[in-house]
Amino acid sequence: MSNYKVANIEPAHLGAGIEAAPDACITPAIAPAVTRLARYCGQYWALTKPRVTMLTVFCAVIGSLLATEGLPGWGVLVCSAAGIWMLAGAAFAVNCLLEARIDARMARTARRATASGTLGPLQTVLFSLALGGAGAALLYWRVNPLTMWLTLATFVGYAFIYTLLLKPNTPQNIVIGGFAGAMPPALGWAAVAGDVPMQAWLLVLIIFLWTPPHFWALAMYRREEYARSGLPMLPVTHGMAHTGQQVWRYSIALAAGTALPWVVGMSGLLYLAAAVALNAVFLRYGWLVHKRYSDQIARKSFAWSIMYLALLFAALLVDHYVMG
Repeated sequence: MSNYKVANIEPAHLGAGIEAAPDACITPAIAPAVTRLARYCGQYWALTKPRVTMLTVFCAVIGSLLATEGLPGWGVLVCSAAGIWMLAGAAFAVNCLLEARIDARMARTARRATASGTLGPLQTVLFSLALGGAGAALLYWRVNPLTMWLTLATFVGYAFIYTLLLKPNTPQNIVIGGFAGAMPPALGWAAVAGDVPMQAWLLVLIIFLWTPPHFWALAMYRREEYARSGLPMLPVTHGMAHTGQQVWRYSIALAAGTALPWVVGMSGLLYLAAAVALNAVFLRYGWLVHKRYSDQIARKSFAWSIMYLALLFAALLVDHYVMG
């Protein structure tokens, strides 16, 4: 208040002085608080791993749309996507908390709020409980109990079984734990159809086969960071040549798996043509990682794998509505 110069305000201008005071003093006082709030919101947002969560929700929405011949109700579609996003974000927040010490040793993750200590365990737990609880309630009351229980099981599988048991103890962590990450299409399908038929599990299988070559490409060019972290990632425990061979083998298995929707009559020739074209590029990267490895090739392979999955599921959707 010492900055106010009320004594210098002439009586004729007293009203103007009073109006000017908030702009002069209150705004500078509020600005730091607004900046801090925006920074904390950004840190909480980062805990949900937005890019991964976005791909999760995208695959779930594709599952919802493929579950019916027409368009599902917008209420169910929006509520299921929001609830799955909330529980996925809560799972990722728990993952960040449980791996805070490991993340602090890796350049890619050292700036996460849990790794840097900006957000403490209590703040992270409360955030995860609030976000996950809201998501579970939304799925139970506005979608159906099956979707809620399946999504909650996926939350437990990723946040605890994968993070606590598999990831620090076996180089096959991404294979075994990949089942939890592959579940979104089944969740979306259950939201609309109320069950999870064989067609939904084929979508889960595709993501399950996609996960190892996708993640191991990342682990290969980040091998030094994973070595420092102490995690038994395949390039660290079994070497680069063995990991490259596994990338190639899973790429072949993935190409075969993506043909199954056409084999069982779930999709038509439009999807099959798209799958063949996308797999041609994916297999080329898998072969290069296996036989002509470089960090640049692995980075490109990882980036393409994300685009690949999005385009493959988009092709399924277009085929469903155009050819169906």
